[in-house]
Amino acid sequence: MRHFGHIAPEERKRLFYREPAVFTADSPAPVLAAALGATLYSPATRPYLADDVVKQAARGVVSMVLCLEDSIDDADVVPAEENLVRQFTDLASGGDVELPLLFVRVRFPEQIPDLVARLGPAVRLLSGFVLPKFTEERGVPFLEALTTAEAASGRRLFAMPVLESPDLLYLESRRETLDGIFRTVDKWRDRVLALRLGVTDFCSSYGLRRAPDMTAYDVQIVASVIADVVNVLGRADGTGFTVTGPVWEYFRVQERMFKPQLRRSPFLEGHVEELRETLIEHDLDGLLREIALDRANGLLGKTCIHPSHVMPVHALSVVSHEEYSDAQDILRPERLGGGVMRSAYTNKMNEVKPHRAWAERTLRRAEVFGVANENIGFVELLAAGLPQ
Repeated sequence: MRHFGHIAPEERKRLFYREPAVFTADSPAPVLAAALGATLYSPATRPYLADDVVKQAARGVVSMVLCLEDSIDDADVVPAEENLVRQFTDLASGGDVELPLLFVRVRFPEQIPDLVARLGPAVRLLSGFVLPKFTEERGVPFLEALTTAEAASGRRLFAMPVLESPDLLYLESRRETLDGIFRTVDKWRDRVLALRLGVTDFCSSYGLRRAPDMTAYDVQIVASVIADVVNVLGRADGTGFTVTGPVWEYFRVQERMFKPQLRRSPFLEGHVEELRETLIEHDLDGLLREIALDRANGLLGKTCIHPSHVMPVHALSVVSHEEYSDAQDILRPERLGGGVMRSAYTNKMNEVKPHRAWAERTLRRAEVFGVANENIGFVELLAAGLPQ
């Protein structure tokens, strides 16, 4: 699989200075963590779940979570498990069809080895499990169950803990909770692919819900948690993990309505404001701002609950030609000793030692999302990625 692999090769050549690399479910963990992109959630109760997975893969989705937790009614857990096993079996017998990375969000640790055993040969399609309301106390049994299931199946399985517990939100318990989470994920570092933020649960603890014109960073109590999570768990010194962006709840977007307007060049006089009005009308403006703030705050990838969110996340994850140029300059072997230089775009200072970690992360993102050509921006990438 590859990002933007669903578009024609000649179109990719037009868009990309360096095309996104191909990866598989068996690729190294750092590659997969960077490549998750827009992780699309779907309730495990959906009767045509296998068809949905194939359809979304053809539309550019590279990671999905099939949910047995909050997205389904408590009374539906047993039939949802049965449906999940049935749908995985259908996918496994579907021939040579490219599928996204598939994860299952469970409720209880016991579900992990049980589901892996019930999946049988179809477990080869499973990349891992999403672990809800993760703390040290709750997380250890989940990770022990994952280790047991992995040994029994012979299949490498990853964990993606969701950080959403009230103990992480409340000021008096936050530090201790963060320390406990770090101890736990550090012990199982080779199994933890990424950490996901459950911002909806954070808001729930205070009866809050952000409006479509507000990002998670406008809700100060949420922003403070994100900052502390990145501070403890997202460091660039080798101790950190990939932390993904929070879910965007609004999805009035109708792709075919705004696609013709996206195809107009935003650089033509009069079209910039028209484009902005189109994005606002379809609730994309808030999403785009939040994705940009995710990146500025050290997050990569995003939880998504609607297919219309996928391409905006991926289009904004592509490395610009300018970013790529800066990163390459900073990481040149002859500059290991440090120093300061003017960027190739002659618009900024590149200071080798302070900017090195940024450059390394940028090149990692460039590997999986590609590097845009000099004259290609977000609008062209978004328009090209939308279904025809």
